Amino acid sequence: MKIRDVVYSVGRSGYFNKDLKAVKAGGRANGSFVEGKPLTPGYTAIVQAGAIISVMLILEDGSVAIGECADVIFSGLAGRDPLFIPEEHLPLLESTVRSWLVGRSVDAFRSHAEEIDRMEVQGARLHTALRYGLTQALLSACALANKETMAEVIVREYGSQLQSAPVDILASCHRGDSLQLDRVIMKRAAVLPHASFTLVQDLGPGAVVLMDYARSIARRIQEVGASGYKPRIHLDLYGTLGDLFGSDIDGLVDYLDRLTLAVQPFDLLIETPVIATSREAQIDTFLRLKKSLRARGSRLGLIADEWCNTLEDIRAFAQAQACDYVQIKTPDLGGINNSIEAVLYCKAHGMGCCLGGTANETDISARITAQIALATGPDFMLSKPGIGADEGLMILTNEMLRTLALVQRRGQTHAA
Repeated sequence: MKIRDVVYSVGRSGYFNKDLKAVKAGGRANGSFVEGKPLTPGYTAIVQAGAIISVMLILEDGSVAIGECADVIFSGLAGRDPLFIPEEHLPLLESTVRSWLVGRSVDAFRSHAEEIDRMEVQGARLHTALRYGLTQALLSACALANKETMAEVIVREYGSQLQSAPVDILASCHRGDSLQLDRVIMKRAAVLPHASFTLVQDLGPGAVVLMDYARSIARRIQEVGASGYKPRIHLDLYGTLGDLFGSDIDGLVDYLDRLTLAVQPFDLLIETPVIATSREAQIDTFLRLKKSLRARGSRLGLIADEWCNTLEDIRAFAQAQACDYVQIKTPDLGGINNSIEAVLYCKAHGMGCCLGGTANETDISARITAQIALATGPDFMLSKPGIGADEGLMILTNEMLRTLALVQRRGQTHAA
């Protein structure tokens, strides 16, 4: 089966882009907007609507394979590619990329994904968002051509094992929405609420606001959660504790230890308590944090996100055993072949992982991420798109359940 034609469409993402550098420099919050001058190249406002490009591959039999190019909320930060502006990339897609795609066989996925992921134009690789969407479309096309699910394509080509049940989901919620928190508790999300603290002032004096918030989550689960329900509590700190404690690692570790005790009997996962100035510095800082926490007998799970953006970065964190989990932020890795390899590498090297991404994705990219999760088995995955939690939980859960049902039925049919 070959690609007969390619159609592109510019559309909306599930969230927005935010210039975190400008926010931390004193941008003035005004509802969902932040007033002030953007500081990161490409931004026309500190917060602006996210945009995507749909890549539609028309196959010889008329079927259509779709992938969607998207970037993360905080594009241009900590080694990431610049803000994704679709109109800037359409000329390249309509010329060089179209020529590469049309007439290409889609009977296999991995080799084509690796080739497009490595493609260079005038000495530069394609933007990570382009590589992300193009490889999604290629995986979808291969599944259509072979009349199987995308998860089955991955299992066959990478030698992995299909999961027998849906992968745990981290339900991503707004910090100030108590009703949303109730709903994900009602739906028994395995990990919650991924509430974000992006500014040091969000933490309150001595980070008392964070402490009280974490305690309130544990209390609410105990009040309304089903009997035997014991989710892990996850908080994303975007380096704010590093901003608060500075070089006082002992003070930071003492606080994290108390935070872990505050949410008992639930386990606590903390993402990016500190953002360093380089990957090497981030690994070194996380190693010191992890060592100090373990010396105290702490059960806190430390998650790396910033400065862990590429397959090479993930391998470096895993080799150093710098943390307990890495977030595999799918758009940041470019081609989804890299996300597949990242999960498998982490599992082979004893590193926990979250197959993550960003609220700034789409239903298509989320469903394809669910297929990758079933084929590779990360410890958990992030709900997406958006931060509505309900929609992300529905999209990912149903995609996994449908896929498992189809695979099971095919197996029964073949056995008969």
